[in-house]
Amino acid sequence: MHTHTNAPHGSTSDQNETPKRLLPLLLVAQLMVILDITAVNIAMPSLARDLKISGSTISWTITAYSLVFGSLLLLGGRAADLLGRRRMFLVGLGIFTASSLASAMAPSAAALFASRAGQGLGAAMLSPAALSIITGSFHGQARAKALAAWGAVGGGGAALGVLLGGLLTQVGDWRLIFFINLPVAAALAVGARRIVPADTQKPRWRGLDARGAAIATGSLAAIVYAITQSETAGWVSGQTLGIGGVGIVGLVAFATCERRTAQPLLRIERLRDRAVGGGLLLALINAGLMFGLFLLCSLYLQLALGHGPLPTGLAFIPLALAAGSGAHVAGHLINRHGLRWATGPALALAAGGLLLLSHLPAHGSYLRDMLPGMLMAGFGLGLSGTAMAVGVLTGARRDEAGMISGVSATGHEIGGTLGIAIYASIATGAAGGIFVGPSAAAGIAHAFLIAGYVAIATSIATVVLLPAAKTFLPKLRLNPQAVAAH
Repeated sequence: MHTHTNAPHGSTSDQNETPKRLLPLLLVAQLMVILDITAVNIAMPSLARDLKISGSTISWTITAYSLVFGSLLLLGGRAADLLGRRRMFLVGLGIFTASSLASAMAPSAAALFASRAGQGLGAAMLSPAALSIITGSFHGQARAKALAAWGAVGGGGAALGVLLGGLLTQVGDWRLIFFINLPVAAALAVGARRIVPADTQKPRWRGLDARGAAIATGSLAAIVYAITQSETAGWVSGQTLGIGGVGIVGLVAFATCERRTAQPLLRIERLRDRAVGGGLLLALINAGLMFGLFLLCSLYLQLALGHGPLPTGLAFIPLALAAGSGAHVAGHLINRHGLRWATGPALALAAGGLLLLSHLPAHGSYLRDMLPGMLMAGFGLGLSGTAMAVGVLTGARRDEAGMISGVSATGHEIGGTLGIAIYASIATGAAGGIFVGPSAAAGIAHAFLIAGYVAIATSIATVVLLPAAKTFLPKLRLNPQAVAAH
């Protein structure tokens, strides 16, 4: 990565002021990307009624975005290095804005899903370019503070998203969630042209692993499609097994291609490190549980209990605070006890919360039946997810920190995509096709039960897949930035 920080204007005062204005602009851009994941959670029942979306197909409102976003993050980061950071930032912002307008105007489910995929493409270009600008423009302690603020936006954006989604859907219409991106994006575009350092080199197209990105995206899309259609086709049907098998074969082909590519998106051999490979696998499962928790709680509050979008958004505040608290505690536990003792007990706690939620009644109480399980699951998953992310980056060599952090972010998005697809399919299948009222409550409770079992199994797997403290802690001492970055 280049480390030029030349401002667009030549004066000394501009150069001194640029970093102060640069970070807020980049953080707002990242916040906009994050909001379009969680805000839609609250609006899904409303848009499902308007666009006549039924069954587990509703999950594609989120997965169309997060699937494309996650699977192209690595390519987007590589493109920012080769084609120019500001160029990729502005192009990604343009695609994201145009797709937001198309989402707001979508007349059908198919049009909405396609527009959401376009948003994911724009976000996959915009987000890594913004992070790359930060790492190139800030140095030393200033970079650590900037990365900490970046991480805080990721956590705080989830909470703000459910509140904003609830408020906009309640007072207006679900389409406002996408319309609001337009003035924000316009302000970002003007600010970026004035504040973001200009690219000093010409675009270099050689080195972009477009083939690997295409194989990975197509393979993951096949797996997600097989899962979402399993409700009607059956989990062991020829369609589910066939399409899912094609996706798995595609991922094997992706790994083979990456091993033979001079500048791969992912160095497959690095997955042999237990902190990297084990951490990525468990982080993927953890993200699926967290995304599933948000989705199932939103659907239960609105479809089973009949709450409106705004009360539903407010109900998520304790969950967001619990997850943030868990993320804060993670650093302290890792420094003292290593990776296993931070993640294993945290996942066991999350499993307890998910199993409590599996007893949700048809006409339950938020305070009595939901809140205890939400707090336990949110705290545990927030702690374990952050610990795994730190573990993955700790296992990276200094010259590949950018690639490994990109892989970690990719795993988070793909894990969330798969989690939404799986738990939505389980819930709608268990509900017997009537996903409202008592039937919806029963289906959601069943999905929480499966999620609880997954969390228990993942807690046990930490002992096998993650490195022991005696091998992990010395690496952490040599790479303390791993904790600061998260």
